[in-house]
Amino acid sequence: MFESKGCAWCAAWDRDIAPVYPKTDEGNRLPLRRVDIDDARPDDLREFPAIRLTPTFVVLDQGREVGRIQGYPGDDMFWGLLDRIIARLPAAPAP
Repeated sequence: MFESKGCAWCAAWDRDIAPVYPKTDEGNRLPLRRVDIDDARPDDLREFPAIRLTPTFVVLDQGREVGRIQGYPGDDMFWGLLDRIIARLPAAPAP
């Protein structure tokens, strides 16, 4: 999750989704990592294209982008968009 200080849509996501996200199948499959767009990029994301809108959720598989959600369209739409991205990923390993 690329975010920025003072982002009202980031705050809405934090209110609506953040408390439940780590408890969901999606959250277990795609643990959330937060990156502030105003801070220095972590080494593994330095080559990543510029992100200007927050929040932007980027799903990576072995360092390659599989999909992204720009903005926060509300909880129902967020989960639907995330599920579409997850469908593009290789099957999850069996527990």
